[in-house]
Amino acid sequence: MMNPSIQKIVNIAKKEERLIIGLMSGTSLDGLDIALCRLKGSGLNTSVYLEEFITKPYSTGYARELKMISSVENVSLSEICYQHTKLAHLHANWILEALKEWGVSASDVDCIASHGQTIYHSPARDQKNRESPINSTLQIGDGDQLAVKTGILTISDFRQKHIAAGGEGAPLAGLVDKILFRHQTEPRILLNIGGIGNFTYLPHKEANGNNSFTTDTGPGNTLIDKLTQHYFDKPFDKDAILAKSGFVENELLKKLHSDPWFEKNESKTTGPEYFSLDWVNKSAQSIGINPDDLPPENIIRTVTELSALTITESITQHHADEKKAEIYVSGGGAHNPLLMSRIQELLPGHQIHNFNQLGVDPDAKEALLFAVLANEMLAGEGFLMSGLKDVNDSVRVNLGKISFPE
Repeated sequence: MMNPSIQKIVNIAKKEERLIIGLMSGTSLDGLDIALCRLKGSGLNTSVYLEEFITKPYSTGYARELKMISSVENVSLSEICYQHTKLAHLHANWILEALKEWGVSASDVDCIASHGQTIYHSPARDQKNRESPINSTLQIGDGDQLAVKTGILTISDFRQKHIAAGGEGAPLAGLVDKILFRHQTEPRILLNIGGIGNFTYLPHKEANGNNSFTTDTGPGNTLIDKLTQHYFDKPFDKDAILAKSGFVENELLKKLHSDPWFEKNESKTTGPEYFSLDWVNKSAQSIGINPDDLPPENIIRTVTELSALTITESITQHHADEKKAEIYVSGGGAHNPLLMSRIQELLPGHQIHNFNQLGVDPDAKEALLFAVLANEMLAGEGFLMSGLKDVNDSVRVNLGKISFPE
């Protein structure tokens, strides 16, 4: 007789369609995105419909707790251990609340796909002082706790298999972008501006081969948010009001822009561990500038310009010949009017659109992405991860770890 838990997965895989909850909590630490998705098929035959979406905001106090252990070198191990469980309990409660608000029974949901909360992301290239650098990343929010507390099968910890296969654990968006958003005749660039910026280039389906490409571009919102919090005790620069009232400090911008990270013309990842306030301060001090002597609005304006400049340079660097590629933008940065206007000015040859023109709420895109990753684990053949050093290009890899509610 087959183990009942294994039988449950087999039954889900055989279903014509699956109801999956995708969860995303980003480095901005503003809350949990919950996307209720109905999926059919798998691989290139995947179709997904976003039935419901909500963001549950972290309280100011709890966001402060997470900041104490996120993207910092020195941290309490007891606090990490505690938050690994506490965060899962909070997310489980919010899932049940959302389901009640939507009038959906937990028993009707096939799976939860949980990204968890990244507290540290460390690509090997950033490990300057280690004898044997290795790609590593860490997310908290235990999948077993989620499964038991909600009674719903949970898939979590998606980034570890990517690293085990020779990747950096990010960005994962390109894996899903390729199967959902490739157009028959239109090349596309899918730009996500979260704490870190990243984009996926998708050649059209009639192009020779599948030369898609995904990379981080550098800071998206992370420096804007951190400086706004530091100087004005506000979570983010709403409508870019602060940045619009300041001026670009050209010498500081030149120094920040000269960082070697931006020079590497390759697929790469990063995080707020690298692009931190300490990075800004040290860069300024290295050219004789005391950041405290500058108007805070000017510093925020300068890092906003840095984000726009490095996003557009990365796109141009990798696809200088693709002047006709349409750009679709998601993530918190899509709501920053100054950032978006500067990106358009720096990319005059491209049409830039909100991601909702592809039929997906741009704020829900990342949560939906993890629902698709879970669907592939349950009902698909996995993803071809071309170019990863430890995986043959013909080998398919499934991402995520399964936690049963029983």
